[in-house]
Amino acid sequence: MRASADDTITYDFTAELYEWTGPAAWHFVTVPVAISDEIDARTYGLTNGFGSVRVRVRIGGSEWATSLFPDAKLQAYVLPVKKAVRQAEALIAGDEARVHIELVDVS
Repeated sequence: MRASADDTITYDFTAELYEWTGPAAWHFVTVPVAISDEIDARTYGLTNGFGSVRVRVRIGGSEWATSLFPDAKLQAYVLPVKKAVRQAEALIAGDEARVHIELVDVS
């Protein structure tokens, strides 16, 4: 975790991209448990629907706004990685992605 002079909270990690096994072709990376726990503590009472947390994300040269979603089974947040980003960064399921996230709403 890094906090900048303007109190922006950011995290960097590497995680495997995977395709959700449900009926849609969503792809995700799982935020490491330790980082998920810290995000949960920092955003307590500030989450949106479904416990989602608004973030800005960068993978490679692609940046976008999205939300992290809690996954009770994993006990961690998951980050959806949209098709345009996967294509721009030449990522497929099973690839490792270097992820930079910035919390949008923090206490």
